Amino acid sequence: MSNEKQYPMTLDGKQKLEDELNTLKTVKRPEVVERIKVARSFGDLSENSEYDSAKEEQGFVEGRISLIEQMLRNAVIITEDDSSNTISLGKTVTFDELINGKRANFEESYTIVGSAEADPMEGKISNDSPIAKALMGKHVDDVVKLTTPGGEMEVIILEVK
Repeated sequence: MSNEKQYPMTLDGKQKLEDELNTLKTVKRPEVVERIKVARSFGDLSENSEYDSAKEEQGFVEGRISLIEQMLRNAVIITEDDSSNTISLGKTVTFDELINGKRANFEESYTIVGSAEADPMEGKISNDSPIAKALMGKHVDDVVKLTTPGGEMEVIILEVK
């Protein structure tokens, strides 16, 4: 087990994975089994697209169940230390881009989480992402160079909570 990857996550992230796992096992898995049963009743499986589709979905569901179980088994819960102003896992960071040394007044905030619960659309970025790696260990008023898909940019950290 010491060689297995650890999955840092918040308590909220762990709960979401547990909920997804429960839904997959109690709702999706039985639905897929029923679809396979119905598709088998159509006869010849060699040209049965419903059967192929259901079997493909079964593979996805079982793979996802296996992955979530592994993540939960190797979960490392992030405890939020509100007393520290250092950027670390579980912290929310607000920064602004600097253009020619001046603030662009376009603040962005991200919470740094483990890869298991990363969701950039919800403002949660993985600790493995280039942005999070550049921000880790920094403090308010630090200027940091970030590498993004659009190129490099310089930011000033405004808040850590």
